[in-house]
Amino acid sequence: MAGKGFKIGTRGSPLALWQANEVASRLRKALNVNDDAIELVIIRTSGDMSQAGGQALVGGKGAFTKEIDEAMLAGEIDLAVHSAKDMPTAFPDGIDIIGYLPREDVRDCLISAKYRSIEDLPQGAIIGTASLRRAALMKRLRPDVKTQVLRGNVDTRIRKSAEGEVDATLLALAGLKRLGIADKAAAILPLDTFPPAIGQGAVGVTARTGDSRAYDAFALVADVNTGIALAAERTFLTMLDGSCRTPIAGHATIEGDRLHFQGMFLSTDGQQTFSASGSGSIRDAAAIGEKAAREILAVLPPEMRLQSE
Repeated sequence: MAGKGFKIGTRGSPLALWQANEVASRLRKALNVNDDAIELVIIRTSGDMSQAGGQALVGGKGAFTKEIDEAMLAGEIDLAVHSAKDMPTAFPDGIDIIGYLPREDVRDCLISAKYRSIEDLPQGAIIGTASLRRAALMKRLRPDVKTQVLRGNVDTRIRKSAEGEVDATLLALAGLKRLGIADKAAAILPLDTFPPAIGQGAVGVTARTGDSRAYDAFALVADVNTGIALAAERTFLTMLDGSCRTPIAGHATIEGDRLHFQGMFLSTDGQQTFSASGSGSIRDAAAIGEKAAREILAVLPPEMRLQSE
């Protein structure tokens, strides 16, 4: 796209639009351009269509990026905005992650019209979630509960829980905060017992490989520490062949020039967990994530390796 303008590709859910508008707003301010210089292009993805039809997700995390990637490679958009936890471990040739917005709260929360904590849930409670990580972590804490696939955007899942379709559901606190509905959380779950998805709370931005105009523009608003933390987390995920079909959790934090990482691989029933952690210089972020993944791979039973393929 010639001149100063940019077209930003995004999914059309309320949360996706909040994220894309936040990127656009920051870019407008940094570049000192008018509102119409940066345009949002809403693209419906395979993942959105699967959710709308109540179908199983086909294509893993890439289902939420495929059509957006195609639009980028076709030159129809210049930048794309994604929830980092929905980004695949690898994008198609010709597309790169160019940075992240400052990260929000990484914790999960319990959503329920009746119950205020995981401990309060009755025996055999039904938990609605489409996340294998959340299902496994819940079963790890409460082996008696049953999980049921619950899809849809944030508002849809909150509504279904309120209507009693399930006893409770689990959502990222970051999304509730961004939508201004954090008060819907019945309980915020501690990181030591409920570690987050890789990239949770972060908003990632992609562009065409070599598009220096897009790189230079987003560099003005990108958060460096979030990028460093995600380098460790996404390397860990990639080494474990992680996808939305694999229960994997991980979280990197930065203090000064030091990075601390904790990662976990779970069986789908939550009864087997394998954890690893590491610390080091922020310059070695990817290596720290890789080392933690190799420690888990070294002790992972063969039958659990299969679930990550």
